[in-house]
Amino acid sequence: MQSTSVPLQSRKRKRDVSNVDNEVGERIGKIPRCTVGLKHPAPFADELVPANAQPYERVSMEEAKRGTRLERPVRVYADGIFDVFHSGHARALMQAKGLFPNTHLIVGVCSDDLTHKFKGFTVMNEDERYDAIRHCRYVDEVVRNAPWTLTPEFLTKHRIDFVAHDDIPYSSAGSDDIYKHIKEAGMFAPTQRTEGISTSDIITRIVRDYDLYVRRNLQRGYTAKELNVSFINEKKYHLQERVDKVKRKVRDVEEKSKEFVLKVEEKSIDLIQKWEEKSREFIGNFLQMFGPEGALKHMLKEGKGRMLQAISPRQSPSSSPAREERSPSPTFRLPFFNKSSPPPSPHHSGARGGGYLVSEDDDDEDEDDDN
Repeated sequence: MQSTSVPLQSRKRKRDVSNVDNEVGERIGKIPRCTVGLKHPAPFADELVPANAQPYERVSMEEAKRGTRLERPVRVYADGIFDVFHSGHARALMQAKGLFPNTHLIVGVCSDDLTHKFKGFTVMNEDERYDAIRHCRYVDEVVRNAPWTLTPEFLTKHRIDFVAHDDIPYSSAGSDDIYKHIKEAGMFAPTQRTEGISTSDIITRIVRDYDLYVRRNLQRGYTAKELNVSFINEKKYHLQERVDKVKRKVRDVEEKSKEFVLKVEEKSIDLIQKWEEKSREFIGNFLQMFGPEGALKHMLKEGKGRMLQAISPRQSPSSSPAREERSPSPTFRLPFFNKSSPPPSPHHSGARGGGYLVSEDDDDEDEDDDN
């Protein structure tokens, strides 16, 4: 039960036309004739207080362009079907509103009977089309059940000064241009048609993508009976929807896998770059330590020299120099010999002065004699 109730809640509510009629019927009195601005919907013409009994006098094009008095705006009329109200309709009404400095825009909307008779079936019914026009910001007054061809009586009744429409001849109701007599009377004010958007274009899109819109509405809770779809087509659309869901899931998985692969590639590239930097640094340090001119070779050379010096010390000379070649040893006077001491023996003929001189040579000679 929950699976069936959820889509039904997302379904749009249908507009109750009877409620709108009741609201209109409950209104007491008529609305004074004035421009209501942007705070409220535009009033219907049949709800307004009739104009004063003064004779209807149109303003000329020159007077309208110069600008009329505030209490006497230029009354411009624009009519149409306005089915599936879109921006093209709004732009046309905006141009009509801006034709003159002081403009009161009246918009006539044809009924379903006239439209189905002369143009064809509509998507929106007449009440929906009336209400759509009422909520356009450029509209000051709406005429319901507007005539297909404008008559002098209609123009006089609504005190219309000019009729706004695009300048393309509009052939209908057995006439090549239903606005021909308006143009001849000098009451026609041309507007520009917005290219690229129209009710026919929108309907063409719906017909072209019919299957997609049927599936969309079935998913939103509409029944096959409401959509005028057979039982077999309903099952076919449900099957297509399931297949599309599987395709979307597969597409999502593919996109996520691509993102994952891209992230892995980015990380791998970063790791490779970091590894290359570290490897270059390692190789440089290795060559600096163990290369031909590296620090280790110098350390080994210094250690080898020290070991050789420790193992084999410097040898003494093979023969001592002769006595004659040896430098004389320094002499020094013994402190205990003085003038009162007995003179040295004649053997020591090297004594001088009042003391006995002793030298290293004499010591050496004494040692030799003892030996």
